[in-house]
Amino acid sequence: MSKKITSIIIPDELIMNKIYLIRGQKVMIDRDLAVLYEVQTKRLKESVKRNLKRFPEDFMFEMNKTELENWRSQIATSNSDKMGLRYSPFCFTEHGVLMLSSVLNSDRAIDVNIKIMRIFTQIKQALTDNTELRLAIEKLEKKTENNTKNIEIVFQYIDELSDKKAKQKPRIPIGFKIKKKK
Repeated sequence: MSKKITSIIIPDELIMNKIYLIRGQKVMIDRDLAVLYEVQTKRLKESVKRNLKRFPEDFMFEMNKTELENWRSQIATSNSDKMGLRYSPFCFTEHGVLMLSSVLNSDRAIDVNIKIMRIFTQIKQALTDNTELRLAIEKLEKKTENNTKNIEIVFQYIDELSDKKAKQKPRIPIGFKIKKKK
């Protein structure tokens, strides 16, 4: 039995631009996911409501009024514009998006979810890489700080020696003097 391999062509940037930071979490909004899954937002929300047990607060939450206003401003939309929203959108964390593939059991949903999970993984990897780079820079700064202190001490000693030299009387040369012939 051969399984049909489907290939969803969705640019990574499109998905990345649909990930928002709300309540300190990276989330995707129900309407954006519905577009990617090619289903109506209403149907997506119905499926989620029928399976609420699968979506605890850390998987999915509904935006409150303040978050909705902030989100609208985050995507540069007029606050007076309802954007076709009658209800506050559902926000799905990475785990919530993953759980959607079990609720929306279509080939398209599965393929899109795989793509989204890969994007979330890329974002995590980029954050990890940046953290490692930041730690390396901090380590280098500490070494530089110690070296700077050592260099400052060397210059301080040089200054002290220069001051001692300046305070000393000129030395009288010793040895033989050779007279120059005229």
